[in-house]
Amino acid sequence: MTLGSARAAGRGSAPTAGRSANVKRAHSHSHRRLRRALLAGVVLVATLTVGALAFASRRIAAENAAYSATPVSSCVPTRLNRSDVLPGTSIAVSPLPGSYDASPGTQISLLGPPASALSDVSASGSRTGSHPGKLIAYSQGDGASFVPTHPFAAGETVTVRGRVRTSAGHSTPFSYQFAISHPDVLPHTPSTPPPRHYDEEQHFHSAPALEAPILDVTTSTPQASPGYILAAPYGGPGPSGPEMFNADGELVWFDPLSGDNEATNLQVQQLDGQPVLTWWQGYIPPQGFGEGEEIIDNTSYQEVGRVHAGNGHTADLHDFHLMPNNTALLSVFYPIDCNLSAVGGPSGGAVTDSGFQEIDMKTGLVRREWLSLDHVGLSDSYSSPVGSSTEWPFDYFHINTIDQTPTDGMTLISARNTWALYELNTTTGQVQLRVGGKHNEVKQGAGTVTAFQHDAMFQPNGTITVFDNGAVPKVHPQSRAITLQVNAQAKTETLLDSYEHASPELSSGSQGNVQTLEDGDTFVGWGAEPYFSEYTSGGQLLYDAHWHGSYQSYRAYRFAWTGTPTSPPAVAAETKHTNGPVSVYASWNGATTVASWRVLGGSSASHLAPVTSATKDGFETTITTPGYEPYVAVQALNAAGAVLGTSATIKG
Repeated sequence: MTLGSARAAGRGSAPTAGRSANVKRAHSHSHRRLRRALLAGVVLVATLTVGALAFASRRIAAENAAYSATPVSSCVPTRLNRSDVLPGTSIAVSPLPGSYDASPGTQISLLGPPASALSDVSASGSRTGSHPGKLIAYSQGDGASFVPTHPFAAGETVTVRGRVRTSAGHSTPFSYQFAISHPDVLPHTPSTPPPRHYDEEQHFHSAPALEAPILDVTTSTPQASPGYILAAPYGGPGPSGPEMFNADGELVWFDPLSGDNEATNLQVQQLDGQPVLTWWQGYIPPQGFGEGEEIIDNTSYQEVGRVHAGNGHTADLHDFHLMPNNTALLSVFYPIDCNLSAVGGPSGGAVTDSGFQEIDMKTGLVRREWLSLDHVGLSDSYSSPVGSSTEWPFDYFHINTIDQTPTDGMTLISARNTWALYELNTTTGQVQLRVGGKHNEVKQGAGTVTAFQHDAMFQPNGTITVFDNGAVPKVHPQSRAITLQVNAQAKTETLLDSYEHASPELSSGSQGNVQTLEDGDTFVGWGAEPYFSEYTSGGQLLYDAHWHGSYQSYRAYRFAWTGTPTSPPAVAAETKHTNGPVSVYASWNGATTVASWRVLGGSSASHLAPVTSATKDGFETTITTPGYEPYVAVQALNAAGAVLGTSATIKG
């Protein structure tokens, strides 16, 4: 991540500088068909996959054993769910020992002991030979990455060797091996924007570029929680981008993206103890994942960082978390060539591997990488590989949530296409408990079975909230926001709460999230259905709103936020009659503390004085001057009457 940079116009240019050494500017290509993108799994979701996983490959028997290069078609290791901690050491490594899905651009992550305890680290490819590189320490002081100066070759075996000094002062050798995968490079699909519909968008005289979708509020009660609603519209006639609106449906802030860029997952997080806005933006292939970067803005809407994935990957759209130790968790999707004949697919096919990375935000290094093919079998999927190809890889897993708890050493992930939640040991990366799916390890109580679910999150009281899509194809009558109690010791799962949208009934084929608010209410973003709802713990609907037309949002949240833009207020003016009163239009994108507007007028741009004022009325306030003013400007005032900002001066 880089800090201290200025926002680039349209979010598409100008490198950031400061806090990250290698987080560089990336021009992400994206398109508008996110509906197809996130529903692309529907094409593959059909019947249960049958047959056992059986790939002919040489078993890696020990860390120092000879290891043949994997065939092009192999993608699954001979042993699933291995620990990433090397035997006899405290080093957690990635790529995982014995794995077949490392990328050619991978670095060697050595997490655990301080960098000063590591020495003589080397990496050698079975085809490309010795790879020079640098051992770069993590800023957290608990390890380092060996970063090769040039990529490995697809299909080759990589041997890593080194020494680690123990707490007793002994120097212990270590070594392990993994194989480099054959990346499946997907074609870039140009997008076709939907037709424009004037009545589906908001229009402002003072800010004509902010063509945000119209929000229809159908239920709003005084008992609803305070705060703004954060979403990222796409799929409609107007531009995509992160958006914030108030409970009345009035726009507060919108950052329309240029070109074909898409945005998802706008939320408020903490960075260095300060609130920031974060969201993903980039290109979304029709296959249903993201190729982009994570954006971080401060309370003045200035870009203070961009977080990129490592190991040759790009950040996926599904999840992103800023962690207290100056690290970030983000999801990655990685299509690779794979022989799928053992599970009923093509021998010359491809599979979409998915997982997450832990990024050191000061250095940009990958501290940890977890990938599904190393831990979960292809036959666990409820999607079908039949009809898949290198252009439409078998999306067997489809991770959509990462929730890491710093206290108990567990990481919770959700995989859409296995219908399962996985509790991982954070240190070893091993799956400790499977909840749901074909290899469920708990006794599921009534109403606990999920299908195509999203957004599984630990709550402070130990429960887990989940957005249970239940479609497509339809498995449940409608989508639900649920709370589960999972007892890992007793191996039981109990349904505590369930919220459904009564009118209309919603069946969301993709996306969606559940947010537990500070007062105990539950806020639900319905994903592919463009609705936003808030419920009491007893199930009473307190708030309900929806966008018009074809818009939708991957997730939606309710957060408190105070925005103070550095850009000036916007102003427009028109005079309907010669030398008559002037209609002045005032707005300030992102400003949350404006209480009223003051109009300045005068015979010249250099001689202005107050002529009238008005209480702020929605995103754009219309104010009529008492008489003709050749030149006008506006001042934004707070509740105490202090000037927050002054617009440019324009002709009346």
